[in-house]
Amino acid sequence: MNEREIYLAGGCFWGMEHFLKQLDGVTGTTVGYANGHTAMPTYEQVCTDKTGFAETVRVQYDPQRIGLDTLLTMYFLAIDPTSVNKQGEDEGTQYRTGIYYSDAADMPVIEQKMDEVAERYDSPLAVEVGPLQNFFAAEDYHQDYLDKNPDGYCHLPLALMDMARRFRHK
Repeated sequence: MNEREIYLAGGCFWGMEHFLKQLDGVTGTTVGYANGHTAMPTYEQVCTDKTGFAETVRVQYDPQRIGLDTLLTMYFLAIDPTSVNKQGEDEGTQYRTGIYYSDAADMPVIEQKMDEVAERYDSPLAVEVGPLQNFFAAEDYHQDYLDKNPDGYCHLPLALMDMARRFRHK
């Protein structure tokens, strides 16, 4: 398998991870902190708005089962791409949206998707796009949080989770 990865920030990483891991073709997820300026940040530090990190999901996927274009389509269904530093009720710089790539070859697909999404909005998109500068896995209790805590907080609607479970890449 020729596994690929992309890093997606979309508000609270608990719900975003749970949503993305439902998709056929996603082979692994890790929640963590991306593109900040503090070494080995903790959740408490990231929540201060002083570290520059975004709550982010590292998404590993099989491109034979789900392409980056489809993965990004699903990502954009789960976020408000015009909202600055806020998704749902969660507010702060750590909740900003972003697409961070580890392979520059992904840029044409990302740029095309950004252009496509921008056409649907009157307001400018607030989604950061750029290379992954750094990524630190979050503490263990954050990994697979909604699997371990089915009644835990999630800013994403249940209908979106159900759609992801039913989704099959064709």
